[in-house]
Amino acid sequence: MPQNPSPKYVPLAEAVRSEMRESVHYGAVVGLAADGRIGYARGPVHQAMFPRSSAKPFQAVAMLRAGADLEGEALAIAAGSHGGETFHAAEVGRMLAKAGLAPDALQCPPAIPGTKAAQAEHVRGGHGPEPVLMNCSGKHAGFLTACVRSGWSTHDYRENDHPLQVLVRETIEDLCGEPVAHTAVDGCGAPQMAVTLAGLARGLWSMRTAPDGSPERAVLEAMSAHPEYVSGTGHERVDTDLMQRMPGLVSKVGADGVLVLSTPGGEAVAVKISDGDAQQRARTLVGLDALRALGVDVSPVADRLRVDVEGGDKVVGEVRPL
Repeated sequence: MPQNPSPKYVPLAEAVRSEMRESVHYGAVVGLAADGRIGYARGPVHQAMFPRSSAKPFQAVAMLRAGADLEGEALAIAAGSHGGETFHAAEVGRMLAKAGLAPDALQCPPAIPGTKAAQAEHVRGGHGPEPVLMNCSGKHAGFLTACVRSGWSTHDYRENDHPLQVLVRETIEDLCGEPVAHTAVDGCGAPQMAVTLAGLARGLWSMRTAPDGSPERAVLEAMSAHPEYVSGTGHERVDTDLMQRMPGLVSKVGADGVLVLSTPGGEAVAVKISDGDAQQRARTLVGLDALRALGVDVSPVADRLRVDVEGGDKVVGEVRPL
């Protein structure tokens, strides 16, 4: 098993309660300028890390390269981490039916909806966990579509040596400009491939600067055009909120404190919060602060540059970038 040196993460955000620092979020963040050069960096941006769901845009590119006929909402949800809302499940069902497959072809774990409103409705209806409701079911439906279109087996599409996953690895290495450092099993059961934080940002930059009509541009355009399929509805769905208020932006969160941002102008940011950012209170403001440092106007989402700290029934502090 690989033994990696402990990364020297740096302070990126602080929580202040009643004018006193209460806690600090450590991590790393890198920002690429429009020309692809690193214009902002803090922490170990050249050390391997798991992008988690922030790698889904790369996986979606691999699907298209394999011949998957995905576009619009289907392509957006294939690159997304949806909230298990009714329209999400319906879209995944359509994708599978179009590929001639039944819902039981999905090999992601069963789950209940991720958003509070959808969760309550699901429970009221007496329903239990289902694979189609898992946040990665769109990606898995896209994987299966690619397998059907390429004539590959579908029962083992999650295996590392499956032609699809070999193509995913080649695509990630192509876009990120570096070899995959390690392969693990992601939360959904599919392979998860480690790259550096700088490589992750470079991958988004490569997609943004690809030619019009290319698979890379098609994925980003579908995501920015259909953000509710990438994430979901409601203010708590950060990706949707950012993309709706900053047209052309692509935002993709990943588990354990990861976020990538790609602007229409070509700037790209990748964030890793070392504590996992379970409450998602640090990664967004750190990412937006990096975009701001690169000269990008983030005023449409300026409220996302801080998170309220509450005490009793009032705001008594904030989480803010350092």
